[in-house]
Formats: sequence, C-alpha cells, structure tokens
Amino acid sequence: MATLRTARTPTLEIAYREHGPPDGPPVLLLHGFPYSPRGYDAVVPSLVAAGRRVIVPWLRGYGPTRFLSAATPRSGQQAALGQDLRDLLDALAIPRAVLAGYDWGGRAACILAALWPERCAGLVTCTGYNIQDIAASARPASPEQEHRLWYQYYFHTERGRAGLAANRAGIARLLWRLWSPEWDFDEATFAASAADFDNSDFVEVVIQSYRHRYGYAPGDPALEGIEARLATQPPIAAPTIAPHGEADGVGPVEGSASHARFFTGPYERRVIPRVGHNVPQEAPDAFARCILDLPAQ
Repeated sequence: MATLRTARTPTLEIAYREHGPPDGPPVLLLHGFPYSPRGYDAVVPSLVAAGRRVIVPWLRGYGPTRFLSAATPRSGQQAALGQDLRDLLDALAIPRAVLAGYDWGGRAACILAALWPERCAGLVTCTGYNIQDIAASARPASPEQEHRLWYQYYFHTERGRAGLAANRAGIARLLWRLWSPEWDFDEATFAASAADFDNSDFVEVVIQSYRHRYGYAPGDPALEGIEARLATQPPIAAPTIAPHGEADGVGPVEGSASHARFFTGPYERRVIPRVGHNVPQEAPDAFARCILDLPAQ
C-alpha cells in the first residue's frame, strides 16, 4: 500500500495515498458515507497499470484527516465537500483532474465539476447528479424511499447523535448490508473501513451533514456563497459516466434515469447488475472501466 501523505489546505490537513507515476494524468477517487478510501483498494491497480496518477483522500471527519483549527465549524454540508476538493487540488498543484466518487465523494466531484469546470477533466459519479436540492428537501418522497432514509431522520434527533457516537461501527455495518443486499462482505473487509470512523470529528461532521441538507442546521457562514450557487442546480459540462448499482438499497436505480438533463457534455449512464450502493468495492473492474472509458485526458 502506498505511503500515507498529507496536504495542508486553508482548513484541513488532508490525508491521502498516492499511487502510480507522478507525471501520469491525475485521478482522484472520493469515498462516501459510511465508507473509506479502502473501498478503492481493488480499483487502483487497473488505473496505475494504465499510467494514471491516482490520489485517494480521506474526507473531512474520516481517518487521519484533521481540522487545523478548533474554531472551524465541523460541517459536512455539500459546499464544504466541494471546497475541500478544490483546496486539495490547489495544495497538490493539480490544475485539472478526473474526479470519481460515490455518495458524499460523488457529491464533492459533481460540485467541483459544476462550479469550477476548468478543474475537471472528466467525471465518474455513481447514481448520477449528486448536488442536493436543499430548497426542495421538505417535499416528501414515496413511502418506500422515506423508509430507506430512516437513518437521516434518526440523525436529526439528539438520540440519533448519541446513537452514532455510541454505535458508529454498528450503524455503518447495518447500512452496508441494507444498501448492498447482494454483497457478501466479510468482517475483515468491514473492519478495514470502520477504523476510519474513529476520527474525533466523525460524529459532528456526519450529524451536521444530514441536518443541513434538510435545513435543520445552519451551514458554515464561510460557505454560504457556494451554497447559493448550488441552489441553482448548476449543470455539468465535463464528460461524465454515471454508474448505478442495480441493487442499490438506498438510491434505487430508477432515481438516476432522468439525470441526463443535468449534463450538457457527453453523458453515459451504466447500470451495474447485482451491485448495490458501494460500486467501487463491489464491482471494482466496472468502476475502473468507467474512468478509463472517459475521453482521452
């Protein structure tokens, strides 16, 4: 496994691992909740074999990534994730990269592609367009989808905050099973990722994320300008491939069927059979293929 490295941004010391030739076309692989960079362990070799420089960071609140100041709000709002990604590219002096992610990581990638298109050479985003429409968050979904989102409503309560603090690994293990019902992961695979939930900021970042997206918690004042831009649901022009697991237990496959309207550049949706929410770890070859099938960088 590649050596652990860190990059200092205005807000964070972001931990990451880097693989492949330093002069290769850069690819950033971005994990989601409740997952970790270990989800990309089987994706990286294919990209390195193709000559890519691969960077796999820990998001804020995960693993060795740390806030620089105790005064910085422990926000998990979407604007924070997008700004962190932009700051990481700046810290690594990468002007432009392919961005690939799912869940929170897919959201960060979509935000950078939409707001700073000159930094995105290509995009792989699981479940399609991942920028939240916070203004519409009060509209109920179908009863089935409301049921799938139980954990979000749980986190809106102080009981949920206490539950996550006391049972972060237990909640994550349950979500893995519910969201990827056909993935028979073993305990060692889960434990490798669960170790990254022991970050002292994990609970606060997660709770703020799930409250902010419904308007139940204030955002970081420093990020309000970005949130205002995201509220317009900006389109994405970068060449994009959107894989979606056919068995996704939290974001059903039909949810991305109409997402082409958000993309003004080349766009392809790929449904991955018998795969759930964690596409990179459940179908690493298919996920790597999405990246390598993007137009030449």
